[in-house]
Amino acid sequence: MQFSVYQQSHIGGRKINQDRMGYSFTRDALLLLLADGMGGHQGGEVAASIAMQTVGMMFRLQARPYVKKPERFLEEALLQAHHDIQAHAVANDLPELPRTTIVACLVQHNCALWAHCGDSRLYWVRRNQILACTRDHSHIEYLIERGRADPLERATHPDRNKLYNCLGASSPPKIELSARAGLQPGDVLLLCSDGLWSMLPDSEIVHRLAHPGGVVAAVPEMVNMAAAIGGAGADNVTALGIMWQGADVDAALPNVISTQMLADDAVSSTIVAGEPAPGESDSFGADDIEKAIADAVAEIRAAIEKSSQLLK
Repeated sequence: MQFSVYQQSHIGGRKINQDRMGYSFTRDALLLLLADGMGGHQGGEVAASIAMQTVGMMFRLQARPYVKKPERFLEEALLQAHHDIQAHAVANDLPELPRTTIVACLVQHNCALWAHCGDSRLYWVRRNQILACTRDHSHIEYLIERGRADPLERATHPDRNKLYNCLGASSPPKIELSARAGLQPGDVLLLCSDGLWSMLPDSEIVHRLAHPGGVVAAVPEMVNMAAAIGGAGADNVTALGIMWQGADVDAALPNVISTQMLADDAVSSTIVAGEPAPGESDSFGADDIEKAIADAVAEIRAAIEKSSQLLK
């Protein structure tokens, strides 16, 4: 695989950056992740960090060197992240459940597949055209779908920030999966938080992604522009973009990552808990994630054994 990648986050006018982003790749698979902790709920940044770590850890476990069942992987990874957030809230006796939106994309065998909960978006762009964009799980989109609001109200409607789907809430998340998308060299996949897309119209995003410097130049340009437009009250602004180059060739292009030299079991990753603000900590570490996943596997095995005994 060959691709160029760039990610950037801006705290905007907020005291805490609740956005998290990152990517991991093996020789044959690439995982892109972005989570936006929900500011209306305590510990949104912790929920986002847990989601990133859980999905990243499950990618490490299953990408050998590619994920055998990608649709099932995305569904199970996001659901496990949801359970881990809830478990963290119970273990720490939190007064309310921390919540986060998420968008995750898995790229392998020249195909992309993505899943999301909430209003963090993925754009698939080819030759200055949006081929696909995730549908926000928000009240305004619900109204538009039923003809009760005009699409032009997306940026101004009072219910535009009301979400009905996320990770960490008391009700299970509704994980929306895309169809598999066949990628061509030059295609761009952009993951971003609402701090970016709410400030920049789709036409501007497409225009910026056509930058001759590729995503390495376009992503920081868009992030800084959205933060500037938002001004003193700007939301956190975060974006992660890749430009796909496809199959490996003998000589990599400038700023392009080539994975052909990686071993079958090697994983390169930027997925971390994030950089907490002063006085803030992410107390749910990798050991906790591994234990949660191990416990879940043990529960599944116990249930299978119990069912087998009942059938005897």
